[in-house]
Amino acid sequence: MKILYLGTAAAEGWPGLFCSCPICTHAREHGGRNLRTRTQALLDGEILLDFPPDTYCHAVRHGLNLGKIHTLLVSHSHMDHWFPTDLIHRHEHFGHGAEGVLDVYGNSAVEKAFYDHILIDRFKPHPIDDVVHFHHTHGGDHIRTDGGWEITAVPADHDKREECLVYICKKDGKTVFYGHDTGANLSQQAWELLAAEQFDLVSLDATMGQKTIGGYHMGLPDIEPFLTKMEALGCVDGHTVRVINHFSHNGEMTQEQLEAWGAARGILAAYDGMEVEF
Repeated sequence: MKILYLGTAAAEGWPGLFCSCPICTHAREHGGRNLRTRTQALLDGEILLDFPPDTYCHAVRHGLNLGKIHTLLVSHSHMDHWFPTDLIHRHEHFGHGAEGVLDVYGNSAVEKAFYDHILIDRFKPHPIDDVVHFHHTHGGDHIRTDGGWEITAVPADHDKREECLVYICKKDGKTVFYGHDTGANLSQQAWELLAAEQFDLVSLDATMGQKTIGGYHMGLPDIEPFLTKMEALGCVDGHTVRVINHFSHNGEMTQEQLEAWGAARGILAAYDGMEVEF
């Protein structure tokens, strides 16, 4: 199985659109892995994880035909994870030859934003109900796709105004935990869902860099205790690939510093375009 990290930044991007902090200045000057678009990933070319404003950029950069993708998992309605307006372009009027249906999974806030955006006057003549199907999803829901994926929605520790979700994805004997966005204060239900699995790769939220804010997002001080708990539960072991992802410049660490921190602990620091086979 492969995971392709299409984007690895938090909401403001990296460098931030209007920011002149030292971290953003470093990114502009040094480029390379310090340049990040908003977080999105692709599992085995089949499961798209989140749909940020940079999705078009990601598709062009990596030569992806998103008309061939049939499953989209959305974590929550924040704009860096969910930019539904672009889905109108799956209509035959805009996207010729898109294959079958795109099944979109997400919470009620994601669903509301979806319909609010596609029902505006400009797009009413081009309904997409026949090519995009929305599935209202709750923590604990189990999803099976026609492509053989088994997916579990896990309640996240994030915005309490909506039912934010992270996802477990399984296929062909491989299991992934994609944990963006979430803090470390997971519910008992969430930990029970994680404990029931044996992960080949875990992708953990490290938005806050060298900081911790006690929930909502994680920083590096939260990562090792989180992994220690996963190890104690038996869902992570020595063969598990460990990745940190979803970085904000407010964490005050460059990519070089994140990579050095991870290398000392056997953890990969994601960057845009990183692909991991496991």
